[in-house]
Amino acid sequence: MQDLRTKRHVVFSLHLHLVFVTKYRKNVFNTLMMERLKYHFHRVCEDFGCRLLECNGENDHVHLLVEPQPHTTPSKLVNILKGVSSRLLRKEFPELEQYYWKGGLWSPSYFIASCGGAPPDIVEEYIEKQ
Repeated sequence: MQDLRTKRHVVFSLHLHLVFVTKYRKNVFNTLMMERLKYHFHRVCEDFGCRLLECNGENDHVHLLVEPQPHTTPSKLVNILKGVSSRLLRKEFPELEQYYWKGGLWSPSYFIASCGGAPPDIVEEYIEKQ
């Protein structure tokens, strides 16, 4: 049985897999930077009422597993996560400026996928038979 969350008028189970890549695919993150990124992502998710279930990455990208609220717009969540983490990480680690002379830490693109629950073909079959 999957974990269901409730709010006043909704029962939900939502999960998003996000991947953010550094601008120019530069290998800039060290272990300390990755820990600070996790902290900032966690705080942003808390502020949005979301849960950061997992966060990890390599020198040039990060993967996040986020459990958003039903009213949270995925693109807005992505923009806030990328914007806040970029601003705060560049403030904490001024050495990042050598890679990003025009500001911004992340590539403007990102990967997003819904995950969890039944595969779409099973849901499609279920709805078809109702």
